[in-house]
Amino acid sequence: MNSLLKNIISPKDLKNLNMKQLQYLASEIREAIIKTVSETGGHLAPNLGVVELTLALHWVFDTSQDRLIWDVGHQSYVHKLLTGRLAQFPTLRQYGGISGFPKPMESIHDAFATGHSSTSISAALGMALTRDLKGENYSVVAVIGDGSMTGGMAFEAMNHAGHLRKNMIVVLNDNEMSIAPNVGALSGYLSRIRTDPKYSKGKDEISDLLQKIPHGSKLLKLADRLKDSLKYLVVPGMLFEELGFTYLGPVDGHDIKSVITLLQQAKTVSGPVLVHVITRKGKGYQPAEENPDRFHGVGPFDPETGTINKVDGPPSYTEVFGKTLVKLAQEDERIIGITAAMPSGTGLNFFAKEFPNRYFDVGIAEQHAITLAAGMAATGYRPVAAIYSTFMQRAYDQVLHDVCMQNLPVTFALDRGGLVGDDGPTHHGVFDLSFLRNVPNLIIMSPKDENELCHMLKTAIDNDGPVVVRYPRGNGLGISIDKDLQTIPIGKAEVVREGTDVLLLAIGNMVQEALTAAESLSDQGIEATVINARYAKPLDHELILKYAQRIKHVVTIEENVLAGGFGSAVLELFELSNLTDIKVKRMGIPDEFVEHGTQEILRANYGLTAEGITNVVRNSDVQTMKIRSLKAIIKR
Repeated sequence: MNSLLKNIISPKDLKNLNMKQLQYLASEIREAIIKTVSETGGHLAPNLGVVELTLALHWVFDTSQDRLIWDVGHQSYVHKLLTGRLAQFPTLRQYGGISGFPKPMESIHDAFATGHSSTSISAALGMALTRDLKGENYSVVAVIGDGSMTGGMAFEAMNHAGHLRKNMIVVLNDNEMSIAPNVGALSGYLSRIRTDPKYSKGKDEISDLLQKIPHGSKLLKLADRLKDSLKYLVVPGMLFEELGFTYLGPVDGHDIKSVITLLQQAKTVSGPVLVHVITRKGKGYQPAEENPDRFHGVGPFDPETGTINKVDGPPSYTEVFGKTLVKLAQEDERIIGITAAMPSGTGLNFFAKEFPNRYFDVGIAEQHAITLAAGMAATGYRPVAAIYSTFMQRAYDQVLHDVCMQNLPVTFALDRGGLVGDDGPTHHGVFDLSFLRNVPNLIIMSPKDENELCHMLKTAIDNDGPVVVRYPRGNGLGISIDKDLQTIPIGKAEVVREGTDVLLLAIGNMVQEALTAAESLSDQGIEATVINARYAKPLDHELILKYAQRIKHVVTIEENVLAGGFGSAVLELFELSNLTDIKVKRMGIPDEFVEHGTQEILRANYGLTAEGITNVVRNSDVQTMKIRSLKAIIKR
């Protein structure tokens, strides 16, 4: 059979295909995804698992009008291939290429931008409400995974949707359960009955008849109770029914014809509907089927063998954190590890293996994770909540209200602080210094290298209040780790290079860039002092003021947004100290969302490299002041 995929210009082209052709197209799509992701990296297993489901969705709905919302959105590759982006697909997650997540700027078929979990049902309900307010007529469909259903926001939205009874469809993509044939057949039968107009009409007629006879209302109530009891025995999904949704399924998500049939039934139902679809992550690619966790988000790999390309280099900050926490926990039984569905991503898999009774994965529920930690800390334990920076945004109130207001000893291990690369604006951790710095009682530190990370982790756990340890994505610098870990004095920075012409005040992974820049500047006759700030809060007032007053020219460097970040903290310090004669240049992320691209490309774009720092200093009046000083010396 000739290629079908290259002839799919828009989803409407699917209408011309029969079931055999759709199945063939599914195999072509899998090949295209495996080929591209093996080269670019990306989310492989989730997309292989929704090939047939996506084909069915586009066969039933018209996404040029109907609204299709993908929860998280990392499973939207098939959707992109079917909506006119085949030619650009090789640029997936590459700088200047198409995003790995839904993006309305890319296509009219992308109804809503997603990247974080459990938001789709809320967005879908919002669209359904405004559709009805405008008197328009289109379908609204949210596709949400069983993992995302662990997030409380999904149930908040379902509770509201069930109350309002608006027409909308939620497709539950369940890739953890298997289907028992008898349950599936029975459920499919009941689904067909409950969506048959004749069935609904018959129920209404019987109800009217019973109401007209003596004691009919009592009979009707008895019949309802009997009906509900029977449904609880034989119908799955009663939780959703109680929330006000008509439950359809479960159905084999890899049987295109069955999924199409169920979706068509869902379109006929009045009110909110939940369609339960069973899929298998990694479907059609054996390495991903056997290890869906490993191939959930993966770097480039050999498509023939499934071997992931290894990059030689030092261990990652994530790995160093995970192994250091194990070491500290061996000496301190109060330490507890908490993650929100990211054991491997945060390095807590090491802790989980060593201390299964002191490890807790709460699912995709960052808010719960933080308040859970607060409860543990309030009873004498030292919980460590390891969460990506971008996901900590979801638990801001819990950090402020439940932990910091009570000054509880919770350690926040903030992984992926800074630019993360190919996942783009939804995943860059460039806001944390700004949104956390204003919280009272909270200490914020960031290491210059992996060895300092270990000492900071010990410092945080030993502290009697809340502490954030923020570190970047990627490998460390190859620095050897000290065997004996020591606490770092709270709020104390360190001078790592002395100079007389400019003060480079850096934090976290920008310290090494500042040091490299200082060497380059020295070759050009400009001597820089480099301070490793260590702490974004509290700042080392004494040390910073001492050098700033002496040198007068300060450059702050952070991999965070400039608004309210580390550089802003330095400016606030100078204002409080009435220092008006110090020239300050802040380097960081401007007031914009950063697109996807490699960390190297993005850092270069924003000047957060040694070369960028060197150029900023050379283009400032530091060079002019240096020339004037030299002329004065010559005259003397």
